[in-house]
Amino acid sequence: MLKTFRITAILEGISYLLLFGVGMPLKYLADIKEPNIYIGNAHGLLFIAYAILAFLVCRQQKWGIKRYAIFFIASLLPFGTFYIDQKYLSDTAIAAEA
Repeated sequence: MLKTFRITAILEGISYLLLFGVGMPLKYLADIKEPNIYIGNAHGLLFIAYAILAFLVCRQQKWGIKRYAIFFIASLLPFGTFYIDQKYLSDTAIAAEA
């Protein structure tokens, strides 16, 4: 499940950056709304999957509510999920924790 969470975290981060870097400028600067709809839907789905998987992984790994809060707050920040992947989910971070 950890590998699935890592992939979801990366995809959620990419969709977040696409939404703000591509979708929003097209919508508000070029008055092209369609890409924002598709990117927004994908991001919403990935965000929900990320939040659920973060909870499940924290429970499975016995990490506690503090780490889940860190994971959730990071999902609200640009590049946050990339930081989470590097600091908490990478193989070296998991090995150092054990």
